[in-house]
Amino acid sequence: MDNTQKFDGKAVVYAKARPGYANELVGLLSDSGVGKDSFVADIGSGTGIFSNVLLDLGCHVYGVEPNEDMRKESEKKLAQFTTFHPVNGAAENTTLPDKSVDFITVAQAFHWFHTERFKLECKRIIKENGKVILIWNSRIMESPMVKENEQIFRRFCLDFKGFSGGIGYMDESIQNFFNNFTVYRFPNNLPFDKSKFIERNLSASYSLKENDAQYELYLTELNNLFDKYAVDGMLLMPNETIVYIGEV
Repeated sequence: MDNTQKFDGKAVVYAKARPGYANELVGLLSDSGVGKDSFVADIGSGTGIFSNVLLDLGCHVYGVEPNEDMRKESEKKLAQFTTFHPVNGAAENTTLPDKSVDFITVAQAFHWFHTERFKLECKRIIKENGKVILIWNSRIMESPMVKENEQIFRRFCLDFKGFSGGIGYMDESIQNFFNNFTVYRFPNNLPFDKSKFIERNLSASYSLKENDAQYELYLTELNNLFDKYAVDGMLLMPNETIVYIGEV
């Protein structure tokens, strides 16, 4: 399947369930020069979760998103921002003009891209001395709860290759992408009530959908996992925000 279709039908639950990033990220972006009147290409912008952060900083944001469901959701969510420009484009072909942006951001999406072709596109659209910023919310894999969550996905979800497409901290694909970069890690444990926890799982590209075989058993396993680790109706997912900032 084309990667652009993996989130078909998931835009609403994605927008509801996907968490925000560590509070320290906004300060890091500001310190890196991202702010008022910066022109930013947010690639794989999805439903606009990270684009919203950039818009709040005063940026002009091109939300490049190939999936129609996700892009339309971002248009609705960010309609109040006149500086948000949704773009029907892909990482490897953004359709943006040459040397048109100060920064390129990618939140939770780099693992879907053809890395070499995306790097060429970055070089084409970014201004001199511009920076590329890759961002993930990453589960802490040493956590027993996270390990059991992973086991459920491996049991039921044939497309599951690991969280974030199997890409890990300081993955070779990330190191080879940049000419030079700096990495930052911020604690960002995520609290979920049961409905948000289930929705977060269902928002994954590889997650079963309602009409899939074993969907009800899959939901039962997720509910049981929540009940096992929840305290007073809340589950805390061990997580961190990882940010790579550099030049390509």
